[in-house]
Amino acid sequence: MLTANINVRTDAALKAQAQQVFESIGLDLSTAVNLFLKQAVKANNLPFVVGVSYVNPADNIPQKRVSRRGVWKDKYSLPDSFDAPLDGFKEYM
Repeated sequence: MLTANINVRTDAALKAQAQQVFESIGLDLSTAVNLFLKQAVKANNLPFVVGVSYVNPADNIPQKRVSRRGVWKDKYSLPDSFDAPLDGFKEYM
């Protein structure tokens, strides 16, 4: 495999913080960048979501769960027993 060098300019503090994060999971900066590049190629996109509206999951988890249940509440119901969804297929078993 041929290798190529990549020169990236970034803030020194950001680089140091990223290196600490990567070292905590057993990676060096070069390996982490290569993982990023491989995931980008695999996804044919950025390997994470980029957007302008960010919701902190820690702030909104209970509200989201309630609202999602509210949306689907009248459209779906749970069966009375675990085997009830299989009743229609018992003749094939």
